[in-house]
This record gives sequence, structure tokens and C-alpha cells, in this order.
Amino acid sequence: MKTLFFIIFLMLASLCAQAQSISYIETTKAWHYVYDQNGKKIRTISTSQGQIVAYSSSFYILKQGSAFYVTYDPNGKRLYCFSAYNVGEVIAASGDTFTSRNGSWIYTWDKNGKKINTRTAN
Repeated sequence: MKTLFFIIFLMLASLCAQAQSISYIETTKAWHYVYDQNGKKIRTISTSQGQIVAYSSSFYILKQGSAFYVTYDPNGKRLYCFSAYNVGEVIAASGDTFTSRNGSWIYTWDKNGKKINTRTAN
């Protein structure tokens, strides 16, 4: 009987521990609402913290003023702060990476701040 309860406890714990993923971000005048794959609101962010410029299932990017881009996980944990001078303009996000354009260069970055690739823009 103890073994059965222990197994049930482990199963429930593993379900709770699964990482949430972003399905949609809704923006109103004052708030950004982050929703998971089940349509449940998992995070509410004030628009005064910045403008969401891109998101994928595993992170979102806030532009704070004109100087910084900051990546966050679905639960709101800050992952990395990028200088807008180095990044340029964020184009898109997918998976664990995002792409930016700075002058005549296209950069691919991971959500944790590592530059993965550089190529010329056409």
C-alpha cells in the first residue's frame, strides 16, 4: 500500500515539474498576458517593463527602452540582458534561439546570450 502511494506521489510530482511552454502572448494597453499550451495564463507582465518583440515556446524577449533586450523563460525568470547596440533589431524567435539584424549583418543568438551565427544580409 505504501508503495502504491509512493508511485502515485512520484507521478504527480513529475507532472507538476514539467516545464511550461508559451503558446500565446496577448498584449493590452497595460499588460502582457502569457498563456501556456493549455490556454492557462501563466504570467502577467506590466507593459511598463517593456515591449514584447518576439517569443517562442521556451522564452520571450522584452525590449526595455531603447538600450536593452532581455530574455525570460515562461515563468518570468530573467535569462540574459542584451545590449540593443550589439543585437540591432530582433526579427524573430524560434525554439531556443532568435534572429536579429544589425546593419548589413544577420545574427542568430541563443536565449542565454551566446551568439551562434553571423551572416551578411541580402
